[in-house]
Amino acid sequence: MAALSNTERKHQIWSVVRVSSGNFLEMYDFFVFGYYASAIGKAFFPTGSDFAQLMLAFMTFGAGFLMRPLGGIFLGAYIDSYGRRNGLMLTLGLMAVGTISIALVPGYATLGALAPVIVVIGRLIQGFSAGAELGGVSVYLAEIATPGHTGFYVSWQSGSQQVAVIFVALLGVLLSTIVPPESMFQWGWRIPFLVGCLIIPLLFVLRGSLKETKQFEMRRDAANHPKLPEILLQLGRNWPIVIIGMLLVTMTTVSFYFITAYTPTFGREVLKLSNIDALVVTLCVGISNLFWLPVMGAVSDRVGRRPVLLVFTILMFVTAYPALSWLVTSPSFARLLVVELWLSFIYGSYNGAMIVALTEIVPLHVRTAGFSVAYSLATALFGGFTPAICTYLIHVTDNRAVAGLWLMFAAACGLLATLLAGRKTTAAEAGVSVEPVR
Repeated sequence: MAALSNTERKHQIWSVVRVSSGNFLEMYDFFVFGYYASAIGKAFFPTGSDFAQLMLAFMTFGAGFLMRPLGGIFLGAYIDSYGRRNGLMLTLGLMAVGTISIALVPGYATLGALAPVIVVIGRLIQGFSAGAELGGVSVYLAEIATPGHTGFYVSWQSGSQQVAVIFVALLGVLLSTIVPPESMFQWGWRIPFLVGCLIIPLLFVLRGSLKETKQFEMRRDAANHPKLPEILLQLGRNWPIVIIGMLLVTMTTVSFYFITAYTPTFGREVLKLSNIDALVVTLCVGISNLFWLPVMGAVSDRVGRRPVLLVFTILMFVTAYPALSWLVTSPSFARLLVVELWLSFIYGSYNGAMIVALTEIVPLHVRTAGFSVAYSLATALFGGFTPAICTYLIHVTDNRAVAGLWLMFAAACGLLATLLAGRKTTAAEAGVSVEPVR
């Protein structure tokens, strides 16, 4: 950005803010749901069993992720066909539906079985939207980036998610100090969702002022503008790239949902720490993520994506289980903070290079759809169900550190994908030539 004038620099900064604003809403809603899963389970899935209520809440949390691949295919193709700006306005509107539904729907005691049905539908709609939101934002940032700074620019897609983590954690700490625990469990958990509803109009104003990217306009002017059937056909031809992308993202999405959405429940329900302790740790994780993502995105611009991806997948694989084992032997606020900040360092460093690497290996004409499908598959199959999987594994094994094995599995996926993506992908293998991850 050094070559830009002050006016151009300000324009670029505001473009990043505007395009990332909707991503903030998506992550904000998912984090609130994860943070207050126990209360949501009691409100919409009263079974008499704390474990069953929590599992049903986390399964509802994960249900939205099952819709992401469909959203990635159809909304991603819409964005590739009709424009980055138009598609991102559509995804924002669909996300708002999900936020409003859970904020305003009465609980099981009032509506009976209809209440959880409405909530699940709301999560499915939001999941469908989220399937293309991350890809749309990442591709937009990649296409407006100045030469040599693509990793730094694209890292702010994930950076906006960390702002949501910080905001929700701060709000949670504030509510915990002014709303009694019993009231928070009964009705106070709705307050963050209502705050999200109040933010929605501002986000529409911010994103509504976006301009289309020059790369997309050039393709449209050149009449090289694929329609939905052609995009879907190209996706099928490029399935090896989609699979490699899915494995790359698995490391990101599993570690991300573990250190953010699952941490408050893990700290409170498993380690038996206070709610304030768990939320403060989550707040620190969000700040740490926000620091490491752009820093390591910029580092990957200098040293290449592949070295960063290799180092941090290996670090996760060899340290995740030992770190959690050390934590559970004598749980404390200090130990939870140390372990979570270590995992945050690994996540932020890996993801700072991974997101931009994924935009670079997907062919331009199906960039949004290919990115979105790869990301959505990883989130639907692995990341989105991380809280539920960790809860189940701890329940059946009685090993509070067993989530470390799940993190090791994700790291192995990322390592394999990095090695595969480092090879030259030929037309015979994938239907199109792309650059290897360097």
